Amino acid sequence: MAKDPVRVLVTGAAGQIGYALVPMIARGVMLGPDQPVILHMLDIPPAAESLNGVKMELVDAAFPLLKGVVATTDVVEACTGVNIAVMVGGFPRKEGMERKDVMSKNVSIYKSQASALEQHAAANCKVLVVANPANTNALILKEFAPSIPEKNISCLTRLDHNRALGQISERLSVQVSEIKNVIIWGNHSSTQYPDVTHATVKTPAGEKPVRELVSDDAWLNGEFIPTVQQRGAAIIKARKLSSALSAASAACDHIRDWVLGTPEGTFVSMGVYSDGSYNVPAGLIYSFPVTCAGGEWKIVQGLSIDEFSRKKLDLTAEELSEEKNLAYSCLS
Repeated sequence: MAKDPVRVLVTGAAGQIGYALVPMIARGVMLGPDQPVILHMLDIPPAAESLNGVKMELVDAAFPLLKGVVATTDVVEACTGVNIAVMVGGFPRKEGMERKDVMSKNVSIYKSQASALEQHAAANCKVLVVANPANTNALILKEFAPSIPEKNISCLTRLDHNRALGQISERLSVQVSEIKNVIIWGNHSSTQYPDVTHATVKTPAGEKPVRELVSDDAWLNGEFIPTVQQRGAAIIKARKLSSALSAASAACDHIRDWVLGTPEGTFVSMGVYSDGSYNVPAGLIYSFPVTCAGGEWKIVQGLSIDEFSRKKLDLTAEELSEEKNLAYSCLS
């Protein structure tokens, strides 16, 4: 029996990430090669013409899995009946802008989109926030969509997770698919902590710890961390544009694992609602190692946290608490 189509919303769909993301979804990269989709694309009125151009290209690509396209600047039409929402649209920080300015613009965007999802999305809609500040935007969304369960609201740190895998892969000259269980803790910002303490590599002699194979703690505790933390800035410097292809690919990975499950013995990084695990303050959207099964994520418990890691976990939690307070001050 053919599956019913899943309705997937992409906000900011005429932008760089949206343009890279929608063909991936239509090709089955996000939900699997046998899952039909109906794409809902939302953007702001000044981008309406560009959005229509993206719709024309989707039609021209003749994707067999694509069963329909809704391209609109109306938030209610965009959110109606959606099963998965990928929130890419946001207000980017521009030169000379204070964090509070960016935050207040994003708070108002996420407030209106959250209300539309709350009232019009399908029951049990899963939400992934990509637009920065992603963790705090997800928190605002949660605030204004109280009927969407907190377990259904997440933010993207899979891009950072994939960046960490990429750095280890290059360092060890091994395939990225042989490496597993790197972790991104905390905020999708330059305070995030890419942690390889529990990561392993598949070798002919069995699984070996990344630390043992790299055998250079000075690099792993030094250069490796800021390289991952600041990779986005390095790409902007090189491309004169922010990461789009890699962000779109990571969004597909995030949703695919959430919906279809993670491989046995493998965990991935997701920004999710903290329940106080690992002494992270409850009520923050914080990146944890998770496993997924049956459409649900679960924080991996019982991992040892050394003193070096503890400081890093606390530092990024502190930044998230400050961001949360700043966001809530924009609400009043």
